Amino acid sequence: MVSSLPQIRGAVLVIGDVMEDIIVKPEGPMVRGSDVRASIRSCPGGAGANQAMWLAASGVPARFVGRVAAEDLERVSHNFARQGVEPVLIGDPDLPTGRLVSLVEGGGERSFFTDRGANLALTPADLPDTIFDGIGLVHLSGYTFFETGTRAVALELIRRAKTADIPFSIDPASVGFLKDVGAATFLNWIDGAAVFFPNAEEAGFLTGTVDLEAQCRALGERFGVVMIKRGADGAVAGGKSGISASAPAVALEVVDTTGAGDAFFAGFIAALTAGGDLQQCLEGGNAAGALAAGQFGAQPG
Repeated sequence: MVSSLPQIRGAVLVIGDVMEDIIVKPEGPMVRGSDVRASIRSCPGGAGANQAMWLAASGVPARFVGRVAAEDLERVSHNFARQGVEPVLIGDPDLPTGRLVSLVEGGGERSFFTDRGANLALTPADLPDTIFDGIGLVHLSGYTFFETGTRAVALELIRRAKTADIPFSIDPASVGFLKDVGAATFLNWIDGAAVFFPNAEEAGFLTGTVDLEAQCRALGERFGVVMIKRGADGAVAGGKSGISASAPAVALEVVDTTGAGDAFFAGFIAALTAGGDLQQCLEGGNAAGALAAGQFGAQPG
């Protein structure tokens, strides 16, 4: 079992969803059966795609694997490459690129309506033999585990990462989907991750307690470093000995929290690759998360 921050020698391989986000920000409360003025924008998203984009924006080399509609393949590949991410994308001849509607409420909190589309068709056959070339960390979004087909991809990548002695990290991504598969099942799938990135609600569900110290201790029995994101309350990190570092959130006027957790991951990894300790990694994550929360949309502006 990994007992400290991993050393990353190479690029970060990210596997996850590509989505087209439709972000709706009403000017007031919803009125059932009537109209409410709103700001509505369409922009690229998807947890895995967001993470790869924020990594590149943070100066960390990133390779992204995903699946999109065949008609969108060239456009989406160009968008990744333009932002500095190496895309390994598969064009699906039948399914559309995933779409998500995000309803942004007061304070920047969101509700999601999700159609994962072509993301659901990703299979182990989509992974080229060279996928691990030059890779120092494999990162998987929890969304990859929540459907039978894509779960096979996630488990195969974990198996290959362990065989190649490459550390891997996990972001659970959705407490709703975690409840569908069950805490014990999910934890068994991802056992041995070098860094685990739950938010407070996910950590609470997976451990059955709201006590942060107890969450770190319980999850630390399985993972090298446990990093719990707490939104406006900052973040804590630790392991089986409990909490060993904490950092307050950056003060800002929240615009949209979509992608803030993805940016946090990238800021944490950027500080880690620069030689930072756990405290510096937390602070780097909070700084990047604040950048995301202070703008409209899930990817670097």
